[in-house]
Amino acid sequence: MKLRLHFVVDPMGWLCISVVFGIWLYNTFFIPKLVLLPHYSEGHIPWAIVVCYYIASGLCIMALFRASTADPGRLPTDPHIPHSEREHWELCNKCNLMRPKRSHHCSRCGHCVRRMDHHCPWINNCVGEDNHWLFLQLCFYAQVLSLFTLVLDFCQYYYFQPLTGLDQEKFTTRHELALLRVSALMGVVMFGGMTSLFYTQMAGILSDTTTIEKMAQFSNDIYNSKRSWQRALAEVCGTRWKLLWLIPLRSREPLQASHHFRTHV
Repeated sequence: MKLRLHFVVDPMGWLCISVVFGIWLYNTFFIPKLVLLPHYSEGHIPWAIVVCYYIASGLCIMALFRASTADPGRLPTDPHIPHSEREHWELCNKCNLMRPKRSHHCSRCGHCVRRMDHHCPWINNCVGEDNHWLFLQLCFYAQVLSLFTLVLDFCQYYYFQPLTGLDQEKFTTRHELALLRVSALMGVVMFGGMTSLFYTQMAGILSDTTTIEKMAQFSNDIYNSKRSWQRALAEVCGTRWKLLWLIPLRSREPLQASHHFRTHV
């Protein structure tokens, strides 16, 4: 498995991704310390709940790392264009390089990206043909982790039995209410935002329309191929094996290009 790393030099992007990482770190550290591990040690919850939480947290941070460091589909300065596909290419008026149709020039990154969806400051990277599947995974696992956190915060107040072995001198015990309120607030914001983003991304994938094309009010009739949802997600994820759609630590191999200009360099 060969994973190429791609870094964007953008201080604002570094700040945004640091905020996302901080939210993940907060919930990964405080929720187990306040809720999961104490209730597990007293036998209130099964070990499977603890394992599932850490699996969701691990998959979320892996998807964040891969989405932010994966090459989104940057075009080389001297691409090889097969003679039979030249009509599907065009000249970029910003960098004066040839690119496949449906590519876009990112002003933040300073280069063209194949089938660019948008530039996301929260991952400090473009979302393009080669990392769209990772961005989709990040939205999905962020939803799962946020919902998991909200459920645990709710259960801590209204369902779980009181803990008997609390040390009132510990910082986390004395500030438990404030810490859990912050966690619940972040959970609500993240779950609402990620759910909305995941829905819009899925709608774009199923309609074969990028965010840039929607904003430019391009007609869906140009690109819509009336694909099934399985075919649409298989093209984005680069595999027909549905289980691999959920695995961030793998490489993506493009499926056979279809008639609406999914050209790879």
